[in-house]
Amino acid sequence: MNRTTGLLIVFLSLLLMSNKLFSEEENNEKALKAQANLIVKQFAGQLKPQLVAAIQSGGLASAINFCSVESPKIAQDISMQTGWHVKRVSLKPRNKTTATPDSFEKNILATFDDRQKKGEPPSSMQYSTVVDGSYRFMRAQGVEGVCLGCHGNAISSDVKKALDQHYPDDVATGYSLGQVRGAFSLSKEL
Repeated sequence: MNRTTGLLIVFLSLLLMSNKLFSEEENNEKALKAQANLIVKQFAGQLKPQLVAAIQSGGLASAINFCSVESPKIAQDISMQTGWHVKRVSLKPRNKTTATPDSFEKNILATFDDRQKKGEPPSSMQYSTVVDGSYRFMRAQGVEGVCLGCHGNAISSDVKKALDQHYPDDVATGYSLGQVRGAFSLSKEL
């Protein structure tokens, strides 16, 4: 075998190996994205019905209490069950301790806001990438009708009182139907 043929075989072998590695990495990212979407579905699937039940049983003030206590617990429980770090974040956080975005999340939330202003519905917005050895995933959370009683422009005095009690530094109001209120944010160390 001559030198050119040998180099060509080495080059083709390396090319095949790199394609295999790229394909495995791509499949891994698809699997991570699928897991993240299932976790968001699980979180929202637990959160929304319990929130609606709290509203039905005790009104919006009861829902505020539920959100302040139970929502972080749901996120923590899902994090422990799945091995992912799960939370909700917002550019206008109600709970500054648990919902304040880091710089990565702020950038993605700003992008989601821009996309929504251009007409894209929040339900179609998600973003994922690998950052510093962690897979990061975010999915927009849009304002629905049920959200407006506590996050909209016309908030009743009893809701305002409950907000002041549970969230004295609240800035998560003034939203309209269909806006991006925040996002589910998940990360997993690789």
